[in-house]
Amino acid sequence: MPATVTLRVVRGRLEPGEYEFDTRTTCVLGRAGDCSPRLPDDERHNTVSRHHCLLDINPPAIRIRDFGSLNGTFVNGRKIGQRAAHQTPREGAAAPVPEYDLADGDEIRLGDTVFRVHIHLPANQPTLSVILCAKCHREVSGELTGGYLCADCRADSGDIARHLVDTARAGRRELAPIRGYQLLRELGRGGMGSVYLARHEDTGRLVALKVLLPQAAASSKARARFLREVEFTRALRHPNIAALHDSGFADGVFYFTAEYCAGGSLDQFMLHRGGRLGVPEATRLACQALEGLAYAHDAGVVHRDMSPHNLLLGGAGDAPIAKVGDFGLAKAFDQAGLSGLTRTGTLAGKPGYVSRRQVINFRDVTPAVDLWALASCLYYALTASYPRDFPYGRDPWLVILQTEPMPIRMRDPNIPAALAAIVDEALREDAASDFRTAEELRGALLAELARGGQVSPTVGAPRLVVDDRQG
Repeated sequence: MPATVTLRVVRGRLEPGEYEFDTRTTCVLGRAGDCSPRLPDDERHNTVSRHHCLLDINPPAIRIRDFGSLNGTFVNGRKIGQRAAHQTPREGAAAPVPEYDLADGDEIRLGDTVFRVHIHLPANQPTLSVILCAKCHREVSGELTGGYLCADCRADSGDIARHLVDTARAGRRELAPIRGYQLLRELGRGGMGSVYLARHEDTGRLVALKVLLPQAAASSKARARFLREVEFTRALRHPNIAALHDSGFADGVFYFTAEYCAGGSLDQFMLHRGGRLGVPEATRLACQALEGLAYAHDAGVVHRDMSPHNLLLGGAGDAPIAKVGDFGLAKAFDQAGLSGLTRTGTLAGKPGYVSRRQVINFRDVTPAVDLWALASCLYYALTASYPRDFPYGRDPWLVILQTEPMPIRMRDPNIPAALAAIVDEALREDAASDFRTAEELRGALLAELARGGQVSPTVGAPRLVVDDRQG
């Protein structure tokens, strides 16, 4: 049995009376209809805000933080996170609020309801009290919770990538997929790792070499689970998906080789185009990306981390081809428990491209979150702005939970009204969008391009179906 975190209702009346979590997830507690667990909207809970506090769970770890509520959250009888009486909810949410790591037996009180935390550890789980850095072998306990690499070794992901390539050249078996490669330059960097352009010394093949750094201890089971999920991504073969070639794990680091897209990412391409794209070009690229999404969704794979950063551009010349990169890696990484816990003001995914349903239902995401994120990428390509404004210092969780996307023509009134209606409909948060599948959204965008006489052969052709057994 895996490690689990259970919230048990010990005072108050909620159905169900117990909530068990065995994988990485988040919960928003409050009186709003989209909260889970949802507190009653009655006189015994009138001190509870609609979106009151956040639980971040990565069994066996659990962390809580208040959203700057008026009356605070009680942990073992101690009030945390209460905003000052003179502050508005917006000001309270912007104020720095400490987070609390919870332990077995701790109690959380919101209004008249009390939850008790129960943490179950498998009897055969090894202790994590002493951990050695996999690279320099220095003890890292207390420096990085559950980490495999010490802070010094994690500081330079370029050094980590060079270490892997050099060790592979020496004949190490678990690094065989990257044996013979030479790093050329860094292509990008993010919170979980970096990506480099690499060339094979014998064949001249160019690949994108990614290194991914776990934020929590990568047990053998977690590694196996993650790499097993990655195999679903490797099976995806489509012209609008950047192919994943090989993957592996060594010295506390996951590595991948993937198709190199010489056009870079959408955000880099926008810079070359003066900061934003014209309607025909942006819509054409969105339609191509939606082809890739439709194919992956039919195969049962959800991306969950769509953004201009991983919308890659292949091909050559002035008509690049959109290719969705990093398919399913973020979700698999989280579900394997390798992403650790979030910190104040951060959340899984990039806030500008995260829908409300993804915040509320972090664990059980559906293809709908990819459609919302793709629409937000199109919004960004057309306006150079996110669908929502994220004021400095304000908690991005609450921005997503409590504000609606701004209609795109309020950003730029020159965007055609029919196209704006499609984008705004795809970004609806209050109810299900009219676009239930990637194919439906793609069809609407294609029809709008046709009305404007902007359909190109690379976009208007029937959807390509590719045999899973290829490659």
